[in-house]
Amino acid sequence: AIQLFGGSPEIMARAAQIAMKYKPDIIDINMGCPVPKIVGSGYGSALMRNPGLCRDIVAAVSKAVEVPVTAKIRKGFDHNTANAVEVALACQEGGACAVTVHGRTRGQMYAPPADWDIIKSVKNALRIPVIGNGDVTSAEEAARLYEHTGCDLVMVGRGALGAPWIF
Repeated sequence: AIQLFGGSPEIMARAAQIAMKYKPDIIDINMGCPVPKIVGSGYGSALMRNPGLCRDIVAAVSKAVEVPVTAKIRKGFDHNTANAVEVALACQEGGACAVTVHGRTRGQMYAPPADWDIIKSVKNALRIPVIGNGDVTSAEEAARLYEHTGCDLVMVGRGALGAPWIF
């Protein structure tokens, strides 16, 4: 998979077309990055403040490429906008084939513990596969996330840093 980030549907569609020269199986749209440099440009998790734009980006990219398009989101931008279900539904409407949900808001960055209930809420709302993410540091934690949320897959992120044997 190749993951892209940006804020313009047209530019994201063109970027996805350029990425196709590397023959990815999936194009993933990053709507969850909390890094200030990315968010300050209106990309990554900043997109979660505009579900309609999320839908439009997914739709433009989906029309531009012939591989599945997925999106990674967070619980929300901050505690006032925990809108993962709304954003995930917008991504699904735009043509996403799956959505990954990180169980923290942008404001929370990587602490406190991830809210797995929001992943469960997204799973219950969508027809497409939902990938759970957040606080997976072992096979046992992956199984707990899977069982708690009913998600279709588990994504291990920072839990693999310095511990590649997790897989």
